[in-house]
Amino acid sequence: MRISNLKKLEAKDLIVFDLDGTLTKTKSALDREMSLLITRLLMSKKVAVIGGGKYAIFQEQFLRHLKTPKFFFKDLSLFPTTSTAYYRYHNGWKKVYALTLTKSQKQRIRKAFQEGLREVGYRHPKKVYGKVLEDRRTQMTFSAIGQDVVAILGKKKGVAMKEAWLRKNKDLKMKIAKAVQRRLPDLEVRAAGFTSIDVTKKGIDKAYGIHQIQKHLQVPIKKMLFIGDAIFPGGNDYAIVKTGVDYIPVAGPEETKKIIRRLIQK
Repeated sequence: MRISNLKKLEAKDLIVFDLDGTLTKTKSALDREMSLLITRLLMSKKVAVIGGGKYAIFQEQFLRHLKTPKFFFKDLSLFPTTSTAYYRYHNGWKKVYALTLTKSQKQRIRKAFQEGLREVGYRHPKKVYGKVLEDRRTQMTFSAIGQDVVAILGKKKGVAMKEAWLRKNKDLKMKIAKAVQRRLPDLEVRAAGFTSIDVTKKGIDKAYGIHQIQKHLQVPIKKMLFIGDAIFPGGNDYAIVKTGVDYIPVAGPEETKKIIRRLIQK
């Protein structure tokens, strides 16, 4: 349930974060202050990160900029592509599991997007930056203006373009997700980030990730706290609500930092 009494934070043993829009700005690197705060948090709590990006994105966006002594990595778990994969540290980051989509499923997903976009009358922008539909092996991700907009245009301009697209097309994005879901009843479709829609195997969402954390780390759900920027109907963090985990919604990394500061207070 949603937490309003911050005194309850002291009893939590494990903090679960969304990545994009929660620990970092969309498609952007972890900043120095957040790196320091996470390091301090790892001194007293276990930490897990569940995000829509593939493992390579976790490396580039998160791990490369996390200036934490390796000793503390034992208490850090990574769940890329909406928890369809799990990595933990043991003399390097090792894959624990990966739930890959089949060739047939990927073909059906491509067709579903073609038909769904046509149904809602969606037209691609005149210019896109990178792939619009990316195969992440365990997940297929639609990005309205391309996967590489931030990498190509730079952080400031790229993020601004993604935010502008969402302001104009938020309702349309949800219509696309619903149109695709109707065509893929055996798969999971979720709106994610500013411009993205993710598709995974059925039942694989961030709730699945919470249960995998409970299973692999032996931490009861009542001892977890989830922090994310998309805990609303249709958002890719919303699935965690059905697990009963306590959660705090945030509007971005600066709000996340405030919560971490509270968590590390002595």
